[in-house]
Amino acid sequence: MGITYRIYLDMEQHQYHKIYACSKCKSHLTTAQRLISKDFHGLHGKAYLFDKVVNVKVSNEQEERIMTTGRHCISFIACANCERDLGWKYVRAYEPDQKYKEGKYILEKCSLRMLNSPIS
Repeated sequence: MGITYRIYLDMEQHQYHKIYACSKCKSHLTTAQRLISKDFHGLHGKAYLFDKVVNVKVSNEQEERIMTTGRHCISFIACANCERDLGWKYVRAYEPDQKYKEGKYILEKCSLRMLNSPIS
């Protein structure tokens, strides 16, 4: 199997960009620079759409879900360090106007912690 190394996002490099981390273990997940939209809803309330995340495990199982924007195929994601459920990855969007979500990630606000400042 081997050792999994966590990726740390450089705070100095991202000094003008907030770093989002896992609320349980503080593993770095992404930056505000990667944020596409805050206008999403997850299983537990407010959620954010990002184009890139690190330190996550993507489930091998895919599920088809009917959401408010149509049918999607998703895989759930968890923190690679503490295994906290974080949200999901869009694998496939069946509606043409939703194709932009493919390969993107939903992170639930309740699973996030802002390093050095509160989440707004």
